[in-house]
Amino acid sequence: MLPIKVRDLSFSYPNIEREIIKDVSFNIDKGEFVGVIGPSGCGKSTLCYTLNGIIPHTIKGKVSGSVEIFGKEALKSEPHQLAEHIGIVLQNPETQLFAMTVEEELAFGPENLGLDVKEIRERIDWALSVVSMEKYRYRFPFNLSGGQKQRVAIAASLTMLPKVLVLDEPTSQLDPKGKKDVFRVIKDLHNDMDMTILLVEHETDILAENVDRLMVMQEGRMTMDGDPSDILSRVESLQKIGIRPPEVAEITYRLHNAGRVPKVCTTLKEAMEMVI
Repeated sequence: MLPIKVRDLSFSYPNIEREIIKDVSFNIDKGEFVGVIGPSGCGKSTLCYTLNGIIPHTIKGKVSGSVEIFGKEALKSEPHQLAEHIGIVLQNPETQLFAMTVEEELAFGPENLGLDVKEIRERIDWALSVVSMEKYRYRFPFNLSGGQKQRVAIAASLTMLPKVLVLDEPTSQLDPKGKKDVFRVIKDLHNDMDMTILLVEHETDILAENVDRLMVMQEGRMTMDGDPSDILSRVESLQKIGIRPPEVAEITYRLHNAGRVPKVCTTLKEAMEMVI
């Protein structure tokens, strides 16, 4: 059974005629690490909200098509009914934090499942260890750094033991260290736990180094879907729709056009292997 199966999905917000998502279809297999890029306003965040029931149950609008999460129809399920299948982490972690301590934040979801205290504590212990936040267990979340807050938000999702994690530009508001820490956690979840991950991210350098597959959205449609190195090497095509390719791709693209290198590279490792 597929973790994510989307068919002919369209969505528009109330009182807005333009569809934010238009006839989008795709599958995501177990253990895939999929990146999503696109210019601002193309529907990336809206797509994320359809995957866990936020749309149409919390955010209203006109929706058609189907979204299945492990066979469960997401558009007909409340977010809490999908929480054990799919977790979501948003751009601003403060929109997801509300408790007085990190421990209480992580306990909220499992408590609402009616789990016993021992199970809840074990889940909290495990989630904190995954994101390396054990020593912050009793801290007030809003006094933490941006990167630490985002790691708490990820840990809170993990206590529900989801099989899929959706992250909507999770490092967009973080400093370089915060970004590095968060992406270490994301990579560990994928590599060590074989977790299925859908990552919306505007920094193509990060995507080039990490994801197995890349999808490109433009004006609500899925216009590209395939190998990251293939898509990110299309420098002119990406620039035309407002996406900046990886810096390595831009440099090797110019060198390739000048006849100085045989191909366009998308990662530093690939470029170094080419010139050695």
